[in-house]
Amino acid sequence: MHPARLFILCGLPGAGTTTRAIELEERFGAVRMSADDWLGRLDLDIWDEVARAHIETVQRDLAEPILRAGTDVVVEWGTWARSERDTLRALARRAGALAHLELLDAPLDELWRRIGERGREQVTGSRAITRDVLAEWSATIDRPTDDELRSYDPMPPVRAGERPGSPAFPYGSWRP
Repeated sequence: MHPARLFILCGLPGAGTTTRAIELEERFGAVRMSADDWLGRLDLDIWDEVARAHIETVQRDLAEPILRAGTDVVVEWGTWARSERDTLRALARRAGALAHLELLDAPLDELWRRIGERGREQVTGSRAITRDVLAEWSATIDRPTDDELRSYDPMPPVRAGERPGSPAFPYGSWRP
């Protein structure tokens, strides 16, 4: 039996983090931690930073005993800051679990196109993401470096449809 795995997904809105998280959830029977889903389920505004921080804290606190019990966990908060990813990696290590980090990225125009298609932010939030806000986020996200990516365990072998070029990853942002 393999140790439990913590999958940490890093990406902006429209990058495919939710699509990838669902793939991992289904493939590995993982518990998916999504602040957006919880905010929507609780009928809270996805722009409410205080509520989001509380939910992410609760989800992080739940992840460790779930990992200790041998169940995989997927975190799909976007994890834009390295310090956040480092905290999650340390949590996995304390729980005796593997820690996998995957960067999902796409050009700004593609992110904007995807956001416009899904319209999810307008449904559960007080306002929509604007292109200017997305550009600001794109400039401020702390994308993992190659050195940081090497500090994580390798991702499990991929299956058909998970390699770059698939609909979820057309820009080759998947990293082994």
